[in-house]
Amino acid sequence: MNNYDVAIVGAGIVGAATALELKKRFPNKNVVILEKELAAATHQTGRNSGVIHAGVYYQPGSLKARFCKEGLQKTIAYCQKNSLPYEQCGKLIVATNKLEVERLQKLYDRCERNDLTPKRVSQRELSTISPDIQGLEAILINQTGITDYQRITKALIDEFTLLGGQRYLGFKVSDIEIGSKGIVLSDGEKRISARYLINCSGVMTDNISKSCGLDIDYKIIPFKGEYFVLPERFNTRLPHLIYPVPDPDLPFLGVHLTKMIDGSVTVGPNAVLAAGKESYGKFDVNIKDCMEMFAFKGFWRLLNAHKRSVLEELRTSVSKERYLKAVQKYCPTVKSSDLLPYRSGIRAQAVSLQGDLIHDFKFINNEFSLHVCNAPSPAATSAMPIANEIVDRYENYC
Repeated sequence: MNNYDVAIVGAGIVGAATALELKKRFPNKNVVILEKELAAATHQTGRNSGVIHAGVYYQPGSLKARFCKEGLQKTIAYCQKNSLPYEQCGKLIVATNKLEVERLQKLYDRCERNDLTPKRVSQRELSTISPDIQGLEAILINQTGITDYQRITKALIDEFTLLGGQRYLGFKVSDIEIGSKGIVLSDGEKRISARYLINCSGVMTDNISKSCGLDIDYKIIPFKGEYFVLPERFNTRLPHLIYPVPDPDLPFLGVHLTKMIDGSVTVGPNAVLAAGKESYGKFDVNIKDCMEMFAFKGFWRLLNAHKRSVLEELRTSVSKERYLKAVQKYCPTVKSSDLLPYRSGIRAQAVSLQGDLIHDFKFINNEFSLHVCNAPSPAATSAMPIANEIVDRYENYC
């Protein structure tokens, strides 16, 4: 059995950034990163829209606001240092009715409070900037960008291993034993021991937390984000990311048009309750995951509080025309035949026992472990500041 000072579970971008930060600060520590898949960044990190968020939506002073602001700069700097692709193409948030205009003003104010420099865009200016887009008015945030988070994750892990860190791919943690001197993890065949465990396992974080003996009052509820990709003729017609004005009561940003770093343009995602933590297909069902969700009182309280939104998202999933309607609200030139198949993703969203969507990043730690309990968007942008926070907490443990 191999022995380590620290074992990190999950090789997404947060786990990879944490592994590298640990190895930089504690070069003599023996650190390993464990990943159940045969490659890193195959779930949330590899299935998002690749946006480098600027921090438009987040409550000033919150961890999301602080980490996103810092993460924007660090992500761009890391891309520059390692010759990784990125582009600061900017984001247009478009209001299409009077209620959205009111909400847009609040977003503008929040941008300023989060030290951004939003620009007001009139209806006439909007038609000049992006003729395909229609709305009453918009705001432009030039700091927003795009990148390839899978490539960033690979670069982080490569740097980590060059510093002497180790990685195990195909190691699915199936059993955790807590002892007087640390933790023993097993995948059914191999066993490793660690003095400290850091849980960056995304949708599986609540399961790992429970296995470590934590009495948690939340559950990860998986929300599937379904995407389409547009025909190539749109690639040069949309110079910016195009977002609707979101519902302020929900942590989802609405169906948007995203320039990808490869030049393509995607549409999405919606936010449909998924029938499993890795149920990417439209008809994929994981009975065990569903039973655990149904047994959680917070799940039913969430449904009761957001019945209308849950049903509307479900409609966009079963009806392409309903999905199209959400897009045509601000981009009427997109037609049904333009919505071409694309991969889906799963958001790991923590929900409290009271049925509240946990909006900010959330961490829990004890004597032998630290758990990243809630890290949905903008976690990819914020991965390096999140890693700093984790290692700061580990340093206090040491």
